[in-house]
Parts: sequence; C-alpha cells; structure tokens
Amino acid sequence: MDRPQLHLWLMRALYPLLALLILFFHLLPLGTLPARWAPPDLLVALTLAWVLRRPDYVPLLSIAVVMLMADLLLQRPPGLLAALVVAGSAYLRSAAPGMRDAGFAAEWLTVGIVIVAIAFCNRAVLWITAVQQAPLWLVILQVAATLATYPLVVWISKGLFGVRRPALSESDALGGRA
Repeated sequence: MDRPQLHLWLMRALYPLLALLILFFHLLPLGTLPARWAPPDLLVALTLAWVLRRPDYVPLLSIAVVMLMADLLLQRPPGLLAALVVAGSAYLRSAAPGMRDAGFAAEWLTVGIVIVAIAFCNRAVLWITAVQQAPLWLVILQVAATLATYPLVVWISKGLFGVRRPALSESDALGGRA
C-alpha cells in the first residue's frame, strides 16, 4: 500500500476514534443535577468540518454508523439524527468543491444553515410523531453553541490532525480532482 493510501485509511479510522472519544466524555457522569444549558454538539461540528474540508476522510457509511451509535448511546430516537446528519453531510459534500475559493465566513454560514436545518427537521419530526422534546430554548442554545464552537473544531482539526482543504493540484482517493 502506498503512502497516500495509507494516510487516507488512517484518517478514515481517526474519525470514528474521535467520535468515540467525544461520546466517552459526553457520557461521563460529571454532574448529578439536570443541566440548565445545552452543550455544543461537537460530533456534528466535527463531522461537518471534516466533510467540507476532506470529504474522502469521512465516507457517508462511516458517518451513518457513527451517528447511529451516538443516537443509541445518547438515548435519542434511533436513526433520526443520524439520517439528518447524513443528509446534511451529503449536501455539504456536493458543495465542498465550490467552497474551496470561498472564505471561512462563507463556510461558517453554510455550515450554520445546515446545522439549523438539521435541528429544525429533527424537531419537526419529533413533533409530528408526538415524542417528548427538550424545551425550544435549549435547542436554540445548543445550535448557537455548536455554531460558536465550529471555528475551534476547524482550527483543531487543521492544526492537530492536518485536515485541510486539498490544493487544486492534489488528487482525491478516486484519482480525480479534489
């Protein structure tokens, strides 16, 4: 196996490992009182950041498995948020080539729209199916916190793991232009 292929597979393995780490810290029993605020959804932010920057590192099947596992571990309706994140990731994957020349503000706005759409669709489906939900202000707070931490997730992904947009001269895993 040549060096670029090995790197690709290592990065593909790193995404589920980071997801497990995020879920581990999310499930730690750090407090016994109910939370008065909603923390950012770092798993969604990480997924969308990596999809926009290096779609070849996070195949849709990997996203689906990770998000379904998160749904089960966090006791959310199984598959709902997973399907919405996969749909949002598929949209961003198709938009990624056009985002290469756009600045970070345009990327942040696009990701923000996708995160708001995921939250809205999740809430709508839960409302239609009469599933008990968190108060609306908590959902809005979580969306805002996720959007606020997105630049930090991108910065850590780029600085620590080297997840950056490919240059025009680089090829993707399939041999085409990235």
